[in-house]
Amino acid sequence: MNNLESIYVDVDDFCLLFLPAWQKHQIETGEKQRLRPSRLTCSEVMTILIAFHQSGYRDFKNYYNRLVCRHWQHHFPDLVSYTRMLKLLQSVLPALCSYLKTRFSKPTGIAFVDSTGLKVCHNLRIPRHKVFDGVAERGKGTMGWFYGFKLHLIMNDEGGLLAVKVTPANVDDRKPILDMVENVTGSLYADKGYVSAALKETLAEKGINFVTGQRSNMKRQPMTAWDKAMLSRRFIIETLFGQLKHIAQIDHSRHRSCISFMVNLMAGLIAYTFKDKKPSIKVSRL
Repeated sequence: MNNLESIYVDVDDFCLLFLPAWQKHQIETGEKQRLRPSRLTCSEVMTILIAFHQSGYRDFKNYYNRLVCRHWQHHFPDLVSYTRMLKLLQSVLPALCSYLKTRFSKPTGIAFVDSTGLKVCHNLRIPRHKVFDGVAERGKGTMGWFYGFKLHLIMNDEGGLLAVKVTPANVDDRKPILDMVENVTGSLYADKGYVSAALKETLAEKGINFVTGQRSNMKRQPMTAWDKAMLSRRFIIETLFGQLKHIAQIDHSRHRSCISFMVNLMAGLIAYTFKDKKPSIKVSRL
C-alpha cells in the first residue's frame, strides 16, 4: 500500500483537531460514555479501515487477519484482536463522517448528480430481514426493486466529491438536492428523473443552472450545445458508482448493524478521495 503513510498523516492531523472538540461536545450534551481504553488510536483505526477499501480484499476479516496482522505489524505495533477491532470500528463513525467533509473537492462550475441503490439483503429475504427493520425501505432502480438505501452524490468534472447524502430507498431523488448544493456553483447536470420546474427555479435563485434530460412527453426546452455536451458526459458518475461498489466494497449485504453499514460506506467514500486517477472529463478552461 504505497499511500498508507500519507493516509495516516492526513487522518492524524484531522483527529488532533476533531477529537478534543468531539469530546467537549459529548460532555456538554451528556453523551460522554466510559469507553474501554484501546492500544490503537483513532487515527490508526481509521487508517486501517480506509486502506481496506483500497486493498482489493472482499471482506474485512480476511483483510485484517491475513494482511494487517501478518504484514503491517511494523506499521501498527499495538494491533488488537479481530473481535476487538470490530468494536473500535463502530466507535470512529462520528470521526469518519466529519473527515469525509474535509475530503470534499472544490467546485469547478460543472457538477453532476445521481443516486444509486445500496441493497442490504436479497429480495427473497426481505420479510425475514431484521437488522435494518424500520430503517431501510423498498425502492426501485434501473435494475428493478431492492430493499435498502440510496446513496445520493454530487461530483465535479474532475471526479471530486462535492456532496453525499444517504436516504431510505423509497425517497424521491429530487428531495435531497437542496440539502446538497452548498458546495456547488455554475451548472448542475442530472438525468430525466430529476425533472422539476420548481426545483430548477429554486436552484436558479441560488445561482445554480440546473440542467436535466427531457422526457418524451415534455415540451421541448431550448438547450445550449454546451449543456447538451455536458449531459452526454454524465456517464462519469456511473463510473464513479461502479468503482465505489466493485473496488471500494460499499455495497454488500453482510452488515450486522446500521452503524457498521455507515462505517463501511463512509470509509469507502473516503478511500475513493485518495485515488490518484478519478473518473473525469476533459474540459478546456482559459
